[in-house]
Amino acid sequence: MNIKGQHYRTIWEKNERTIQIIDQRALPHQLVIEDLNSYQAAAIAIKEMHVRGAPLIGATAAYGMYLACLEAMEDNFDIFIKKAKTTLEATRPTAVNLFYGINAVFEAISKGISKKEKTQLALKAARQVTEESVLQCEAIGQHGLEIIKEISAKKNGERVNILTHCNAGWLACIDYGTATAPMYAAHDAGIDIHIWVDETRPRNQGARITAFEFQEHGIPHTVIVDNLGGHLMQHGLVDLVIVGSDRTTRTGDVANKIGTYLKALAAFDNQVPFYAALPETTFDWSISDGLKEIPIEERGSDEVKYIQGWNGNSIEKVLLTPKESPALNYGFDVTPAKYITGLITEKGVCEANEASIKEMYFSE
Repeated sequence: MNIKGQHYRTIWEKNERTIQIIDQRALPHQLVIEDLNSYQAAAIAIKEMHVRGAPLIGATAAYGMYLACLEAMEDNFDIFIKKAKTTLEATRPTAVNLFYGINAVFEAISKGISKKEKTQLALKAARQVTEESVLQCEAIGQHGLEIIKEISAKKNGERVNILTHCNAGWLACIDYGTATAPMYAAHDAGIDIHIWVDETRPRNQGARITAFEFQEHGIPHTVIVDNLGGHLMQHGLVDLVIVGSDRTTRTGDVANKIGTYLKALAAFDNQVPFYAALPETTFDWSISDGLKEIPIEERGSDEVKYIQGWNGNSIEKVLLTPKESPALNYGFDVTPAKYITGLITEKGVCEANEASIKEMYFSE
């Protein structure tokens, strides 16, 4: 994807000892490129949301394991790598891609003999996790495009209004995005679309990051407060909802940014199609009940109590609430499968139930 006409991914290799990322905390006001030179730096980047979004978290964790290989000494290599693995695993508990990226590299390392060989295998695996994600997102875009084409045809080419929550765009992935990939594909195919962009309190990833992406790509969009979506649906101003996912059960329950569940309820009540877009790596095949089994991250209260913005000269953080008022900050909620029209994956579109998902991924 492009920023000011220049192509970027969200993570890349500067050289063999340095991984670079876009520090998303500064967007949309500043483009900050950050160097990661250690697994601890990768862990901090994930935990403090310099990077965010399930696929990008997975890729960053994978490269974090590679950086750990560079840091480790020959004589305590395995001990050091296990410590790095534990540290990275503790950063963001909800996104299952984190563990996918870590384990992909950890398994690759186990096949090597010397430190040099293990490090080379780690780098190869981290690159594979990253490139795999790009291809998956591109395919999600093409499968989701067919849904948007169908709605456009039913409206005789009139504008298709799509609502999305949080940021499941290329900045949450490596390129293309998950939820936004069909939107990019539709826009590039000449379909008239407009996106309602939820601001997504408390960190405002929609208002800051999704809007930034669409602005750079020239996609018509409007930023809305989180609680406006239901009203728009009641008045026929939303044709389709597409969101991302940080963890999806084998039965189709979807954990996504806090507030997604409420959008699903509004869509269900107003007969608006509601889709979650995700790659295979976001499925957690080990669990079936999202409400009981998906760990929901609780983040610091300052994210709720303070807000960040541009004061004309620099990025500034200001207090919104009475200083002593407590605040609760769960990062995600779970949308039960019964409220989800379908799942858009790299293999196609399936229903949000165990039989349909199993047929998609495990049938010959």
